[in-house]
This record gives sequence, C-alpha cells and structure tokens, in this order.
Amino acid sequence: MSIVNLPLSRPEHGEPSRGGSRIGSLRLVSVARAMAIGQHVMAAALTGIGVIRAIGAGTPAAAAVAAGLAILAWHTAGAILIARTGSRQATTLWLLGFVVIWIAAVAVSSEFVWVAFLLWLLAGHLLPGGWAIVFSVAVFAVVALAPFVHHGGTTYANVFGPLIGGVFALGISRGYLELLREAASRERLVDSLAKAQREMSDLQGELALAQRHSGAIAERTRLSRDIHDTIAQSLASIHLIAHAAHERTADPSASRTLEQVETLASESLADVRRIVAALAPAELDDALAAAIGRLLERLGDETGITTQLHVDPSLPLLPTPVEVALLRTAQSALANVRQHASAARVVVSLIDAGDVVRLDIIDDGQGMDAVAWEADGAGSSSYGLRFMRARLRELGGGLDIESAPGDGMALSAHLPLHVADDAPADRPSTEGRP
Repeated sequence: MSIVNLPLSRPEHGEPSRGGSRIGSLRLVSVARAMAIGQHVMAAALTGIGVIRAIGAGTPAAAAVAAGLAILAWHTAGAILIARTGSRQATTLWLLGFVVIWIAAVAVSSEFVWVAFLLWLLAGHLLPGGWAIVFSVAVFAVVALAPFVHHGGTTYANVFGPLIGGVFALGISRGYLELLREAASRERLVDSLAKAQREMSDLQGELALAQRHSGAIAERTRLSRDIHDTIAQSLASIHLIAHAAHERTADPSASRTLEQVETLASESLADVRRIVAALAPAELDDALAAAIGRLLERLGDETGITTQLHVDPSLPLLPTPVEVALLRTAQSALANVRQHASAARVVVSLIDAGDVVRLDIIDDGQGMDAVAWEADGAGSSSYGLRFMRARLRELGGGLDIESAPGDGMALSAHLPLHVADDAPADRPSTEGRP
C-alpha cells in the first residue's frame, strides 16, 4: 500500500496539465514513486530487523519467520488492493487488518514492535487527524505493554524511544501529506488560470473577427445607401423626365430618342437596384451581441443554466472601448453566476438608452445583501464587482446592483456611446462574487 497514492487528486475530465503545470505533475509523480519505493523498503527492513532480533532473543525461527512473512504479505496485498480500488473504506479496513496482524506478531515476539514506526507513518497519511492520533496512541500502548507481557518489565528507553519516534513519524507524515495536497491544489489553480487565459484569448479573437465582419457589413450598407440616394435617384429622375417629354412631343425623331433614353434609364435603374439589394444586408450583425451570445451558449452547455439574450433592434454600432468594457463585464458577471449564484436562469439584455448603452444581467440565484456590500466599502473581499464598477467608471459609466439573499441578483452596467479611443477598457478583470 503506497502512502502517497490515495490522497492525491487526479486531473478532472481527463484534461492533461499544460506547460509548467505538467512539469509540476511529473515532479509530484516522481516524488510519489520514490516515497512508495521507500515505504516498501522500510517495511521490509523493519520486518527483517524484527525477525532477526526475535530469533536472537530465543523465539523459534519458524514462528518468527511466519510472523514476518504475514506482515510483508499483508502489506503487499494492501498495495495491490488499494492501487486497484482507491477506496477510502478499503484503505481503512486494510490498515485495521494490518494492526491485527502486527499485534499477533508482537504476541510472538516483542521485537516486532519495530514495525510500529511504519504504522505511525501510515496512520498520519491515511486517517483523518483525530483518528490518526487515536490510532497512534493505541499502537504506542501495544509497544509499551509488549515488554511487560514477554519479559515482565520494561525500561525508560523502551517507552520514551518509541514515544519520540512515533511523534516524529506521525508529524512528518501529516506534514508531507499537507505539502502534497498544497502542491496538487496549486496545480489545479494553475490549470484553471491557464484555461481562463485561453478562453479569454479565444473570446478576444472572436470579438475582433466579429468587429471586422461588422465593419465590412457597415461599409456595404453605406455604399448601398449612397448608391440608392444618388445614382438610383438620378436615373429615376431621368426616366420620369424622358417619359414626360416623350408623351408631350410630336416630333417622331425626338420621340424615338426620348423613348430610347427612357428605356436605358429604366434598365440602368433596375441594375442599380439589384446592386443595392446585393450590398445591403438584411440585418446588421453586432460584434458585442454575438460575443455575449457565445458566452451564454457556453454557460448553458456546461452548467445546464437556462440563458436568454435580448438586444434592442435600435442598438447602434458601438465604439471598440465600449464593446470591450461591456464584454469584460459580461464575462465577470457570468463567471459569478457559474461559480457562486446556484442559479437556474440568467437573462442578459443590451439596451439602447439614447446616449447611453446599458447591459443588464439578471439571475435567479441565491443573491446577496447588496446594501451591506455597498456599506462595507473597500473592506469587502468581493473584488470582482468592485473591479467591474471601477472599469466602467474609467469610461464615464457605472454599475448598479440590486440583490437580496435568496432573491437573485440584477446587475446594470451603463456606458456613454462616445468615449475616448485610448480609454483603458481592456484591463484584465478579476472574477469573484461576494
């Protein structure tokens, strides 16, 4: 049974660690492997010492060897069993069985108390803190009583030596276990940060692509409108004038010429109208709405939360700093919903409010005490909302919060439509919810 395998967390969903995290994982695996080998060497050495000393003390060789083999066999069987099942219950039962076999060996010879050091290490690693102490005290009691049972007395060395060794063994085991858990936790944190960075990079690319596409559509719309308002109107006027003149003239030659002019103007006007229809899109895409729509789609797919997006048809094309700031706000707010709200439904609205654009995000989750949060000021640990508000204020906007415990949350971010092009809208956000 390896004392380093069971408590270590493995990557979830089969996702391998990347970069530095992968190197950290390899190091942890190497250390765990070394510890496992060291544990087996320790078990063999302590058992061997017990067998040799037991025979030297007069214990029949067959009994001493049988006790030693029983200890090693149970230890090896535990390594195989736990490696296959990984069950905490199976680990506890195996450890209790190990104690029973060890006590039987100590009944054969008190020299097998040496194996107690291995039991203390295992207890510190495999059992919760309180139970590990109870287990260790019970093992020490057996160690202290064994000389009385076999020899009718003991010495201070037989008592304080194992006591000091047991304290150190248990402390080292618990300390090493905490180091392993902290390392595994740090790996998970690095993985989550790397994943968030990749998602942020993907969203920035999607936003840039949507903005380029939106700009191209806007230019096509402008060209189609200009052609319609100039060339098409002029051709329509020529067609009407030629038609009116053709109706009034009595000169056959002029009538034929005006008829030709009328026909050419009509055909040219039809061609221009086809060009205008081809250039003008049926609906102008909005980069911000498309990016938020993808965020909501991803949230729904990964969490099962019902999502809705409402966009005002009159919403104009927004400056890049405004789009980026609102997208960052939506990312942070939806991350809060994912991690903290326990919501079943979230609704996002992009609203044209005249000279201001508003982004409303409403969920039906557990909410919070917004009044207490506002009153807490900078002392609150809810940095995500404060960073959202600070980013929006840098652009002349703000963030309004309405919430109560158990009553969901409503965020309303608002920004003016016209901000400076060099406004710091793309500062990295910190996600978190009170």
